[in-house]
Amino acid sequence: MRSALIAISSLAATSAAGDFSLDFPLDCTLEETCFIQHFMDHDPSENATDFTCGPLTYDGHKGTDFALNSLALQTAGVDVFAAAAGTVMGVRNDMDDILQLGANAPDVSDRECGNGVVLKHDDGYETQYCHMAKGSITVASGQTVQAGDVLGRVGLSGDTQFPHLHISVRKDGAEIDPFDTDGAQVCDDTLPILWADPIATPKGGIINVGISEGIPEFDAVKNGTADTGVASDGAGFVAWAHLFGTQQGDTLSFQMMGPNGEAFASEETLERTQDRAFRAAGKRTPPAGWPAGSYTLIVTQTRAGDTLDTITQSFEIN
Repeated sequence: MRSALIAISSLAATSAAGDFSLDFPLDCTLEETCFIQHFMDHDPSENATDFTCGPLTYDGHKGTDFALNSLALQTAGVDVFAAAAGTVMGVRNDMDDILQLGANAPDVSDRECGNGVVLKHDDGYETQYCHMAKGSITVASGQTVQAGDVLGRVGLSGDTQFPHLHISVRKDGAEIDPFDTDGAQVCDDTLPILWADPIATPKGGIINVGISEGIPEFDAVKNGTADTGVASDGAGFVAWAHLFGTQQGDTLSFQMMGPNGEAFASEETLERTQDRAFRAAGKRTPPAGWPAGSYTLIVTQTRAGDTLDTITQSFEIN
């Protein structure tokens, strides 16, 4: 269970484009199975700043990255939707799904978008959808689509290091930010937006949590295979958290409650601002083993004294 986020931008702003607006482009639930990893970069220098005046972007990023919580979700299949009615202007559907993480990753120069679709809309607007799965695209050039029509599925193609949809929006050929269409960057919630339904935008948070008998590999956490559970007589009891958009000075706390009260607790101040982070805390199994019964893990991330995110997870030890 996830508590309400306090430190968010509400984006209670007016539409910036008259009758033109964008629907949410993925078959996922924000802050449950997906989250916003990167916004558009508003800083013209070699530095990077998102529309909230925060660091959740990188230099030269020209779109919004909606990330899936794990590779397991991508493997299961997540549909990409047309964000608005339009005409298909271009399709690429033949690039392999390979993350750009190792020395053997393919050269994707001039094909960084990977498999994708470009849609032309009314009044000079275009949307582009990138990093889709090979062979998944269901539309063809010249075809007319409606908002909500399936274009394909999230993949791992092009210049990507995690499963996500990159969506770019253009007006008369110029890239614009659907969260801040005039580029004013006044760092509040009055910016003109293109979204038909305002999207809450946490400035970081907890992607997911889990338990295991030892500290899992970060790859297993990202893959969605690290939540392996704990046996009463196992080697230990470890709680872990996968985070995004951490900022230096954030505090992360773990509290594990068991049938006999608090089993263990830990608190750490994060030392770096990072796109992704992974932290764990735990305790060796006592000689008599862990008592059978119900356990509850509470993981809380705070920033500048405010609760940024909290996830509570319950489970049983038999």
